[in-house]
Amino acid sequence: MTNQSTTAQGTGQGQPLAQPPSSPQVSTGQPRVALIGCHGRMGTLFMHRLAAGAQLCGVDMPLSAEKLHTACAQADIVLLCVPAAAMQECIALCVPHMQAEALLADIVSVKEEPLAHMEKAWQGACVGTHPLFGPQPAPDLALRVCLTPGARASQKHIDTLRQLFASMGAECFCSTAQEHDRAVSLIQSMNFITSLTYFAMLADKEELKPFITPSFLRRQEAARKLLTEDGALFTGLFEANPYAHESVRQYRSLLNIAAGGDIELLLHRAQRWLEQA
Repeated sequence: MTNQSTTAQGTGQGQPLAQPPSSPQVSTGQPRVALIGCHGRMGTLFMHRLAAGAQLCGVDMPLSAEKLHTACAQADIVLLCVPAAAMQECIALCVPHMQAEALLADIVSVKEEPLAHMEKAWQGACVGTHPLFGPQPAPDLALRVCLTPGARASQKHIDTLRQLFASMGAECFCSTAQEHDRAVSLIQSMNFITSLTYFAMLADKEELKPFITPSFLRRQEAARKLLTEDGALFTGLFEANPYAHESVRQYRSLLNIAAGGDIELLLHRAQRWLEQA
């Protein structure tokens, strides 16, 4: 699903908390999953890779009430594969069509705010998920998914998601939304910001090209997709992470140490991470 706005029924801001309908839950061998945003990059991946472990019904733009009712009314899991900026509006469109026992989940790379939006709008169980891989994972990559259960999520809901992601070969682990966002601000956001600022510093300096080394080329290629194809995505995730600016301030303090000439101190700290990795 793209960053287009879901316009069919407004944002739902200011509306009362949606009550789950009284539809009974029907037990089946595989969970029925309504996948919202099925034509986006991650949505496309999940439509393909989760098919062995679930009965999937995909929905994408425009999110009309008719399409959402068809997908969500009998779903055991409603999985939101939409950008962070569209999350609140998408939740408001989906919850009126969900049955009482349905689990509401998302895949956004930040967790505190989306989980809060889900729990405010839906009185049933909510679990945030963050697949720690992209839409085209390497065949030999060990797939991992972080789960951040909401207050009303039970062990059964967590196990249901573990089994769902296990069907595509992914292993799940649990975290709090706060712990997740603090970690991701360092692992994901700072990887983006440090690459962004470094290559921004080099812009328009044509005189540097004769001095390019193999190690520079390796870093440049590692950053190319991050800053081009995925640049808008990671900009939005940086802005949505409540701890991103704190991480930038921590990084700036280390740059000040480097500016003061104590490189050996920083080198020893960096080597400790590499020894433990």
